[in-house]
Formats: sequence, structure tokens, C-alpha cells
Amino acid sequence: MKFAICQELYEKTDWATQCRLIAEAGYTGIEVAPFTISTDLASVPVAVFQEMKQEAERYGLEIIGLHWLLAKTTGLHLTSPEPAVRKATADYLALLASICRHLGGHLLVFGSPQQRALLPGISKAQAAEFAADVFRQAAPTFADNQVLLCLEPLTLKETDFINTCDEAVEIIDMVNHPSMALHQDVKAMLGAETSPIPEIIERHKKNCKHFHVNDSNLLGPGMGATDYHPILRALLASHYSGWVSVEVFDYSPGAQNIAVQSLNYMRSVLSNLQRDGVN
Repeated sequence: MKFAICQELYEKTDWATQCRLIAEAGYTGIEVAPFTISTDLASVPVAVFQEMKQEAERYGLEIIGLHWLLAKTTGLHLTSPEPAVRKATADYLALLASICRHLGGHLLVFGSPQQRALLPGISKAQAAEFAADVFRQAAPTFADNQVLLCLEPLTLKETDFINTCDEAVEIIDMVNHPSMALHQDVKAMLGAETSPIPEIIERHKKNCKHFHVNDSNLLGPGMGATDYHPILRALLASHYSGWVSVEVFDYSPGAQNIAVQSLNYMRSVLSNLQRDGVN
């Protein structure tokens, strides 16, 4: 199982130090929030992304992709009824696909709850059509850059559009493009799904290409009440071969403390499962 971490909890630390600390914690992958690079990505020279890639590689890390794609942007919205807004959003996703490729990544995780929420007077059915339109416009660029756009369900506390894996798969099926896939997040599944997480993993094993681990207390795995034995057992049973990436929202215990505790816990769970004959 391959472990990565979302690096925005290290945002106030320079990139080289982030890479060093993440590698020292034991991870081999790093997932980047674009706003930690710049809030004007279109003006960032390609050389900057290439240097980031090289620095990560110096510490044995692979930049696996980007998440929080539309965070801290203006004028972009996935479910807007305005064609010009949808085109601008698709163009920005295309830019992120190119940046992801320059960084050596292959995943774009679409969460961005505020920028996909239902606008006044827009039904969920209309919003689904608008979202599918944005993704269809950008999908050829995803393919050109060999990246997957992984659609992330989120809870009703965060957004009122795409709350379950079933709903995400409906949008993916509407787009009908090989560069679209499902993302699963433990905190989101705990808060939005009615079925146990292992059942959801099994049900969507063909669609899921990326997986975030955390807990409902906004900390990392092993730092809350969630038992990860059935979750990692289900991932192994489903032959999941993608990255398992730590994403937290409460940084108060300290970035490195969170990183180390989370990975040590997951490794201990895997060790227990292997001892029980689960591979």
C-alpha cells in the first residue's frame, strides 16, 4: 500500500523543508494544494513546477497530484448556469491538468465544496448537467496530460451537491470519459453514507482511483474513534492499487506529529491484518 500526505498542513514551511519532513515521516507521495504554490498559477513559470518535482524526487517523493482545485479562486463555479463561468472553470481545470503533469502528478481531486454548491433556483438535476458540461470541456486536456480527474463526494456540512459515492458516479457516467474517476474520503463517507465504509469500497471498487484517510474529528487516522482495520481490509480485498493519502483539517497537534502518528497507525493496522492472514 502506497502512502501520501496532503501538504497544505505544512503551508507555512518552505517547499524543500516540507519534502524533507514528509520523507522523514515515512511517506513516498505528496499531494499538493495549488493555492500553496500561487493564487495566480497562470503566471507561474513552468520551471518552478519542474524545480518542485526535482526537489521532491531528491527526498524520494513522488508528487501524486493536486487537490482543493478551486480553493481561493474567484469567478469559477462547477454548477453555474452561465456558459461563460462554466468555460472559465473548465479552462482553469485544464490549466491545473498541465501543471499537474509538469509536477509529475497524475491525479486531480475535485472537492471544492463552495465552488460546486447549488446556486439559487438551480435544481440538482440542472446542476448535474452543468457539472458534466464543465468536465466534458476539460476532459480532453486531462487525457492529453495523462491525468485523472477524481470526483470527491462531501458531506452536507460542506456542500449540498454530490454527497455520496453513488451521486458522484452518476456524474462520472454522464461525462462518460476515461479521464474521470471516483475519489473516496473516509471523513466524508462517515458523514454522508448510510452503508458501512467497507461495503461502499466494495461497491465502487471499479471506479475508485484515489483514497483519502482521516477521521470525523478532522485529524488523521488513528487520532480519532474510527477503526481502520475494516477499512484497510476492504481496500486490500478490493485490490485497490492507488495511493492512500492523509488529509487533515485540524492542524493544532502540529504537522509533523500528525504525519508521523497517522502513518505509524496505518502501518500497525496493516501489520495486524497481515498477521491475521490478510494480504
